[in-house]
Amino acid sequence: MAVAASGQVSINANGIVKVPSDEETLLLFDPEPESFAAEAEAYIQSHPLTQSLYDNPKFLPSRPHLKIPPALRPLNLTGGTLLGERKVEVPPLAFTTRDGSEYVTIQYLGSALCGHPGIIHGGLLATLLDEGLARCCFPALPNKVGVTASLKIDYRVPCRAEQYVVLRAETQKVEGRKAWVKGWIETLPAPEEWEVEGLNGEKKGKDPVRLVEAEALFVEPKGAATMLRAYSSQSDSAANSKPPSPGKEA
Repeated sequence: MAVAASGQVSINANGIVKVPSDEETLLLFDPEPESFAAEAEAYIQSHPLTQSLYDNPKFLPSRPHLKIPPALRPLNLTGGTLLGERKVEVPPLAFTTRDGSEYVTIQYLGSALCGHPGIIHGGLLATLLDEGLARCCFPALPNKVGVTASLKIDYRVPCRAEQYVVLRAETQKVEGRKAWVKGWIETLPAPEEWEVEGLNGEKKGKDPVRLVEAEALFVEPKGAATMLRAYSSQSDSAANSKPPSPGKEA
């Protein structure tokens, strides 16, 4: 996987690292021409689900892993180790709401992520859900950061390797420093099987298959307001929004 170097991270006059904006992260992935990564990127960007999410004003698109400074990516599991050829082929494309109520990502899972031949490792799916559910609720927490207190996984159908998948997450409840989130990973039907009916990407035609479901509780650490952070873990607009009232729509 190749990532464009220009504009990723800069240091201002005060010596503070400037993290790319959400909009800038969308321009930072530059796969080699004729590579499978370029093919996968084109497929994701042109898919009707992606287009419907871009068109929905409540969602903010970004590639959150590209906010991580390049020097730190080799030390980051989902932002470095798992990205690349035959793995997570392109940086996941994410769509989040400002209030932390919903989160959607689209990604490709390659053959190097298997437990059994041809089947994606269950621990990899759990990792994706842990991070995805966390990113969903972070904008709703007082200081936009939390740690996993509990994570319950239900595996429904084996996840075949070398396919595109969609992760969806929804924040169920927020109480102070605690957030409860549910989510799942499902298959992504081919474009010709997808007929969009609504702005959330609802469809008629072939239904996606739910592969794995999860429920999680995230807790913001005490003293989070003064924690040193190497990079932002949520969208710029989401970071500037107020926590939502439980059950309130974006």
